[in-house]
Amino acid sequence: MEGPKAPKDPEKKLPGFYIVREKEIFATEQPDKRGGHFLYENDGRLINSAQISGNITDERILEALKTAEGFRNLVKCIGICVEAGRACKELEFVFQMYGKKDIYGGGTLITGRIPADGVEHWISLSGISWSEDDKEPGQIQFYFDIPEQTAVVSVKLYVGEEWKIPDQGEEDAVDLSGKAAENMIAHSLLSLGNPYRLKRVIEKAKRGETVTLAYLGGSITQGAGAVPVHTECYARKSCEAFAEKFGTGDNVRYIKAGVGGTPSELGMIRFERDVLRNGEQPDLVVVEFAVNDEGDETKGICFESLVRKILGLPWNPAVVLLFSVFANDWNLQTRLAPVGERYGLPMVSVLDAVSPQFSLKREEGRVISKNQYFYDMFHPTNLGHTIMAKCLGYLFNKVNEEGYGQEDTDGSLLEREPVYGKDFETVRLLDKKELCQKARISEGSFCGTDQKLQEVEIDMDIYGTPQFPYNWQYTGQAEETEAFTLKILCRALLLIFKDEGETDTGKADVFVDGHYKMTADPRINGWIHCNAVILFSETESREHIVEILPAPGEEKKKFTILGFGYVL
Repeated sequence: MEGPKAPKDPEKKLPGFYIVREKEIFATEQPDKRGGHFLYENDGRLINSAQISGNITDERILEALKTAEGFRNLVKCIGICVEAGRACKELEFVFQMYGKKDIYGGGTLITGRIPADGVEHWISLSGISWSEDDKEPGQIQFYFDIPEQTAVVSVKLYVGEEWKIPDQGEEDAVDLSGKAAENMIAHSLLSLGNPYRLKRVIEKAKRGETVTLAYLGGSITQGAGAVPVHTECYARKSCEAFAEKFGTGDNVRYIKAGVGGTPSELGMIRFERDVLRNGEQPDLVVVEFAVNDEGDETKGICFESLVRKILGLPWNPAVVLLFSVFANDWNLQTRLAPVGERYGLPMVSVLDAVSPQFSLKREEGRVISKNQYFYDMFHPTNLGHTIMAKCLGYLFNKVNEEGYGQEDTDGSLLEREPVYGKDFETVRLLDKKELCQKARISEGSFCGTDQKLQEVEIDMDIYGTPQFPYNWQYTGQAEETEAFTLKILCRALLLIFKDEGETDTGKADVFVDGHYKMTADPRINGWIHCNAVILFSETESREHIVEILPAPGEEKKKFTILGFGYVL
């Protein structure tokens, strides 16, 4: 449903607070050839936006922002400010409510054409016809007439005069060149570890030999919050800084392999596909899962298995553990750092660098505010990505100044007793392309191929690459349902299935050796991404039979098996 255009007589005197404040956006080409940029505000993100960007602490306001009903009772009008280059005269603004039954198609759309003149313009909510399907605030969307343009935007919610709103005063400019910034960056060095392998990479680059830096992680490594994603993400900035400091021209190569919303449980399965693709042999792998691994069922075994897998490669690459941070000052470095300590790995904590100074005033040494560092509750802004790159650069410089440390390329690292376990150290991907001689597959009714997949920007790409395109899809159109059957000789097996929020997506029951194991529900998370779950993990290999079929009552709905991870 469309809302009215911006009124000529805006409600200027109402109190209001920011939910988006001076954030950069980039127009990615859409199917209709326009450019689009999307800010997700569902699942509590709008509350966090109000806290970080608008300094809101009133629990009544925060509670109202949870639901569409609360939003429409609280908000009187929306103020939008767009500042863009000369090529962009105006944008289409959309604030989308998600629906209860039809998530993406059933909710109200509050829309308006907003001039890109750097002046705040308003959309009144007084005349909107709200949808009965409205559930919660969902997305803020900006549409450019021409793709691949940038703009700086702010969005402010104006409420009734009875509300007391904190001061929304100007923020101080960020200076990353001063002493306070240097001190902040220095606090990121959690451990130098044994610098031998990393020192060797630096010296190799100095000699003019080709070195390859790889970055493996979640959405922050993918570049979420960076605008544009391919040049402003921490991984690219870090690689460029390394090349400038230690390279001799064009001898530093770059691999970026981040997939949003996924833990090391999936990272260990896709490592060969995404990092070692086409025979790549990276000299350094930066591993960033400190804010994704809450979803790791093993609470550390998958992460340690991934680390050991990389350390055990024949060419002995260096491994750096990077611990990013969420806006609530949280990460999992207390769980993951012991793995780094066990294997003597260099470790960098962005949490240790930025979080302690967020509560300071400028005169007390604060370098950057939370609003300036975070694009949303999960991801950094361009400034945040720059700080992450500087934290890695600080480690590289320290290692450059150090001696070689103790040689650790004789295989002795993997002889150390694991902290959590190494159950999945040799896990490999199984899909329609990457087959396994120990496996026999009968597709049954899962004979389709899903093409609507999670997409991520790899390396220097600006547009996404579909994840797990060699999949098995049950389309919901079979007259008789026949199970997908996998017979495999292995000791551990993980199922990777597609999550999404569409109403025509259904659940699937999974059976192992004739016994019910689980029901895979692709609608829990509500957005398209890849979900890995452990079906079994044993000490010895034996033959297993896995059967997957639509759950009772879900036979007319779709379900996609993206692949499997197996350990022989």
